[in-house]
Amino acid sequence: MNTKTAPSRRLLVVDDDPLILSFVSSVLKHAGYDVVQANSGEEALPLALENPPDLALLDVTMPGMSGIELAQRLQEEGAVPSMILSAHGQMDIVKEATTYGAVGYLVKPVEAAQIVPAVEAALARADDIRRLRRSEINLTAALAAGRETSMAVGLLMARYQTDRDTAFEVLRDHARSHRRKINEVANELLKAEETLNAFRPSFLEQGRNK
Repeated sequence: MNTKTAPSRRLLVVDDDPLILSFVSSVLKHAGYDVVQANSGEEALPLALENPPDLALLDVTMPGMSGIELAQRLQEEGAVPSMILSAHGQMDIVKEATTYGAVGYLVKPVEAAQIVPAVEAALARADDIRRLRRSEINLTAALAAGRETSMAVGLLMARYQTDRDTAFEVLRDHARSHRRKINEVANELLKAEETLNAFRPSFLEQGRNK
């Protein structure tokens, strides 16, 4: 029986310590992840934005751009979730990083047995956040479409002195006959009304001048 394997998750590991960078990357590669390495925030940023990873593992203290700064840039410019590699006694930094998309952390010195479970937990959290964001976007779009349709129905009711059900059916049938979404037709009606209303002041002024 053929089995489909899940696509490899892409990880970006960033640390200025070559030993830690090599160690963490090798553990993750052995676990089946697609790993990209960078030894500075400046090197990591364009890599992450050009081909966004599913998760970025970031060392907190690096010369130049710190892990916190990089986490912030990744969140603002690419919505890339991050995981912090921190030393003992840096929990205040970890808490700060959560405001910039950090979904987990590992404490140095890192033990091999801790890396994959922590990454899996962080990936699961990142996936949940992505789903919530998509749901929020879809809900916002649906609510906006609903408002446009309701306003267009009200416009038709006023214009043709008809009831709500009839106005909605006419709007829906028109959209169906033209193979279009009802909210698209509703939006066009509203824009047309706005355009017509823009002429009203000019006609009123003409009437006063006669």
